[in-house]
Amino acid sequence: MRLDKYLAETAQCTRSEAKALLAKGRVTVNGAVCRKGDTQLKEADAVAVDGKALAYRQFVYLMLNKPEGVVSASTDKRDTTVVDLVGDAYPRRELFPAGRLDKTSTGFVLLTDDGGFAHDILAPKRHVSKTYTVVIDTPLTEEMKAGFAAGVTLADGTALSPAEVSALTPDGLTVRVLLRQGVYHQIKRMFGVYGAGVNALHRDAIGGLALDESLAPGQWRELTADEGAKNNPGERTGFHPGFKKVSHFTGKIALRTTQKGPFWPENDPER
Repeated sequence: MRLDKYLAETAQCTRSEAKALLAKGRVTVNGAVCRKGDTQLKEADAVAVDGKALAYRQFVYLMLNKPEGVVSASTDKRDTTVVDLVGDAYPRRELFPAGRLDKTSTGFVLLTDDGGFAHDILAPKRHVSKTYTVVIDTPLTEEMKAGFAAGVTLADGTALSPAEVSALTPDGLTVRVLLRQGVYHQIKRMFGVYGAGVNALHRDAIGGLALDESLAPGQWRELTADEGAKNNPGERTGFHPGFKKVSHFTGKIALRTTQKGPFWPENDPER
């Protein structure tokens, strides 16, 4: 890979900005200042800007805490999207949400530019679970528990896979729901079968990965390598590119904070 292209992708800058870094002597390759953008890098080469090592990442994986009123989309002409919350932190990445939460719902949304990974996470045959905290307007009943466990049949005749539901509060109005499939507005429609409405819905976890409690609504960060290991759909190697069997350069970028949230550089339908 050319050095200027590598800089543009790892430092998230334009080619002209990368050339400016090179011209000012701020870039080193294996400890030596390099000013030539057309320098071809080898996998073992160590690149740094102002003494800080850079790491090449084929894909980006972000954990975001979606607030109410934000839509799960890359672009929208009327509403703020989950990708808008990331701002200009990844100007050369085409991020999109791997799965959806509807506009009024909150919680864990995964953003990535890895289409293959998103397909694996959302594919029904993978059975990647999603966990939600749900506030309903009717106390949870034994009938609901049994129905969820057996597999609810929706009003339109759609037969769903078994799911799990349990009370989180003594009054039975706040419950935890675990799904292993994705159907449009599934949770709302499941409770609707029993005459119960959904007042609030928050996604807590995707597979074995829980939303970071330190992330306020609207904040986000990159997944760590350990978090990536908690979800391993099929033969793919988790969320973090360090787990993928692809060529990548070594090195770490220090913790940075954006206006929208901190990050560590290193589909399911609406509910």
